[in-house]
Amino acid sequence: MTRTKMLVEQGQAVWLDFIRRDILVNGELERLIAEDGVSGVTSNPAIFQQAIGGSAEYDSDLQTLLAAAPYSTSMELYEAIAIADIRMAADQLAATYRQTEGRDGFVSLEVSPHLARDATATAAEAERLWRQVDRPNLMIKIPATPEGLPAVEQVLSEGINVNITLMFSLDHYEAVAQAYLAALGKCQRPQSLASVASFFVSRVDTKVDALLEEIGSEEALALRGKIAVANSKMAYQRFRELFHGETFAKWRGQGVGVQRVLWASTSTKNPSYRDVIYVEELVGPETVNTVPPSTLEAFRDHGEVRDSLSEGLDQAREDLERLAALGIDLNGVTQELQREGIDKFAQPFDQLLETLEQKRSALEAAESTG
Repeated sequence: MTRTKMLVEQGQAVWLDFIRRDILVNGELERLIAEDGVSGVTSNPAIFQQAIGGSAEYDSDLQTLLAAAPYSTSMELYEAIAIADIRMAADQLAATYRQTEGRDGFVSLEVSPHLARDATATAAEAERLWRQVDRPNLMIKIPATPEGLPAVEQVLSEGINVNITLMFSLDHYEAVAQAYLAALGKCQRPQSLASVASFFVSRVDTKVDALLEEIGSEEALALRGKIAVANSKMAYQRFRELFHGETFAKWRGQGVGVQRVLWASTSTKNPSYRDVIYVEELVGPETVNTVPPSTLEAFRDHGEVRDSLSEGLDQAREDLERLAALGIDLNGVTQELQREGIDKFAQPFDQLLETLEQKRSALEAAESTG
């Protein structure tokens, strides 16, 4: 049994944070599903930008699209390509979706990051993409911004699966979980609804470590690389309280699924840390870890599997208390991270559209000279 399948044995799903046409047509995704237990795929503008801009594998699709509709906008071209990939991935995960009775086997596609501050537009875009892709194992990604949360609740209540992203704090998690619980009461068929709460990990350490190094004391430096995991463990404990207590008991009895916590941003940014730290330290039931290919390969090679989310809770609380005692406001840090996160998705989205315009020009030039 592979180490990644051992994670599945612990009750944790492994999703691939990557999508590209070649892994969909050469059997690579199907191999990962069969051999490594991969049970989901996530996408974002940066991933699509790298896939479309970094290869020629989409050129024939673009030529076909432009031949049929020469005046297509770059957004229309992107959506046509992205939806084709998302459908292919969803179809390859359809068996997982059926075998888990709709609890796993999802592919995520996000709304435009430029809509993150507009609840009405976000909800409308989510509804449109849901209809366009037309796959039951699709999840629409919506950020956990103050404006995004009303859209999350609305879209969930309509029976659309949602992956809520850009959560960095306990406050973010609480708001997202409450939006899910509120939506259940408005949803006609809550038993078929699925949602994950994507809690971002490594970026917390990156930001907090820099602040600890500014302080520079022995006590401060001893906390480097610990706060992201501690923060995540506290979010998981709140998940356990909400979804294994009286709050969710009625829904559980009716066969409604929990809103799993998904660990996002789990590649290691600091080369001095273990390259699988944000996988090894966040293993537990009813969670998802979404990993890029390099982290998946590293964990397959040397990852250690244990029920780590249940370990060291007192130490995690103590580390967070020590951080506060040093004068570092974790809530302030996480709010800043969420604001930055919107920009980090918007920039590659704009680069993606620019790349498509460049591809269009190059293809048109090649055709005119050919």
